[in-house]
Amino acid sequence: MMGAGPVPIPARVAAANSIVINHLGDTMSQIIEQVKQMSGYVFQTRSSRILGVAGPGSAAMEMAVANLIEPGDKCLCVCNGFFSNRLAEMAERNGADVIRHQVQAGQAASTELVEQSLAEHRPRILTIVQGETSNTVCNRTLAEICKAAQRYNCLIIVDAVCTLSTMPLNMDEWGIDAIITGGQKGLSSIPGVSLVAFSQKAWQRITDRKSPMKHWCLDAKLADQFWYQKAYHYTAPVSGVLAIHEALRLICNETLPARFSRHLRSSMALQAGIEAMGLALYVQPQHRLNSVVGISLPDNIEGAALLHCMSSHYRVEISGSFGARIVRIGQMGEQSRAHNIFRTLHALGASLASLGAVVDVPAGVSALEKSLQAFDQQTQFPVPAPMDALSA
Repeated sequence: MMGAGPVPIPARVAAANSIVINHLGDTMSQIIEQVKQMSGYVFQTRSSRILGVAGPGSAAMEMAVANLIEPGDKCLCVCNGFFSNRLAEMAERNGADVIRHQVQAGQAASTELVEQSLAEHRPRILTIVQGETSNTVCNRTLAEICKAAQRYNCLIIVDAVCTLSTMPLNMDEWGIDAIITGGQKGLSSIPGVSLVAFSQKAWQRITDRKSPMKHWCLDAKLADQFWYQKAYHYTAPVSGVLAIHEALRLICNETLPARFSRHLRSSMALQAGIEAMGLALYVQPQHRLNSVVGISLPDNIEGAALLHCMSSHYRVEISGSFGARIVRIGQMGEQSRAHNIFRTLHALGASLASLGAVVDVPAGVSALEKSLQAFDQQTQFPVPAPMDALSA
């Protein structure tokens, strides 16, 4: 499973997902407390409002949008792909006056242009993705965009579904008001259980909202009863919560600095191998997402045929596209291991060759190996940081 998600899960996460406990018992209360504590480290926040969501990352996305937006609120949506446009659609469905800040295809958002839109429209909410899974673009100036939004007293919702724990994201330091993520990507947990973190300012907005929430399951104040007051909301997905607890524990044991380094090492080596094989990466380096790598298809190759060949002959699954002539390889969580990228690169090259593309598979594998060795020689492995070090 080397696509854009779900990703492979560690054996310990799978084992945790096989356990069922009382969703209102003392053991569950202890698990919830630990999930909140470990999530705070991964989100890099001291927020007292981290909530689990029984649903995919899109459900966490909708919880953030629906609770923070009231009908008539002006919302600036930075749109540079499928999932950033999904945020805009959710805002519209919740009655917001949406302004779409369209970014040129294949490029990251410009801080200067976003700030111009903030100055012109004065929105109450800004939505943005850190990594646009659909087209493999990364909004690398997210921290600066967040600071710009703060200057206009604008709340910021960030989609970090494919980036959380794979690259730096500092909720408190950057001034983000809501971060959403799904379990099935960077966290290497199961699909269907997600997390959302709200800042104190965002929670005050939720507390003060005048219009009633139309969503019952996604009502953050009702969810707070379970996650912070040990009261009933709905039957929690206990096995999924245990799985995400174990996934978070593994991240905390590895530490964020070491995890970021592992992901960067793996993705850069994969990219080097792809280019050495004679293929082109879809996005330019300054705009490129490392968590999901987009590869332009040769002119004579159809994506569906390539995916079928890789799956049926080599048992390697990668992802197709949302319209562009690309395929996508994930580099999140357990995908970012040397043995996985060697196998994936070989399957990609051999499948392309069998379909008639001109590729140099040995050169690609050689470049991948050299990149891994060079990274190890040039990079001092990060010293593990304590779990409560928010600056880690």
